[in-house]
Amino acid sequence: MNRKYLILNETLYAYACRNRSHAGDPLLAELQEETLRVTEEFSRMQISPEQGSFLRLLAAAIGAKSAIEVGTFTGYSSICIARGLAEGGRLLCLDSSAEWTDIARRYWNKAGIQDRIELRLGPAIPALEQLEEDLVFDLAFIDAEKTEYDAYFERILPRMRTNGLILFDNMLWGGRLGNPACDDETGMAIHALNQKLAQDPRIEAVLLPFADGIQLCRKR
Repeated sequence: MNRKYLILNETLYAYACRNRSHAGDPLLAELQEETLRVTEEFSRMQISPEQGSFLRLLAAAIGAKSAIEVGTFTGYSSICIARGLAEGGRLLCLDSSAEWTDIARRYWNKAGIQDRIELRLGPAIPALEQLEEDLVFDLAFIDAEKTEYDAYFERILPRMRTNGLILFDNMLWGGRLGNPACDDETGMAIHALNQKLAQDPRIEAVLLPFADGIQLCRKR
């Protein structure tokens, strides 16, 4: 079997990050720096810059006008998605933290995209169950409580249009998955979902070894 892949080192990773559209965006760099400054412990929850470019590109490529994000944190991914939306597009953000999303709101204003985004605070599962009946999404990004990913998926999938995209972050769980010794609750939940998505006839899925692993799913 031809196993064609690269193991990234710091030099190669930095090269890949430099050679992308929107590299060095000053507003996103400022947001990264503030997030690290105010919460070094949790700053790892922020997506990587290349993931942000990927989200923006996908949103634009499919002409997304309606998107949902579960897990907003300080707003990096929401800015990238909102910037990629078609004219008149809207992004619905679900998050449980007023503290972190207050930072997100400030940067939405700085980016001039606040009119494209609606934030709903509270636990994600009830919020998904209370969505308006007529809401349909083109793009979904899921990056919240990992043990609830499957629950988010089952509530979001019926609201996706045909050929709509659902993305999950952290699906390689720090490189621990694929190792029989990985027995923590979160890792097992992610592993079970990866296996489920690979076999689910309602979608087409590919697990990308990109950042901490992204599952990219297309609704059939």
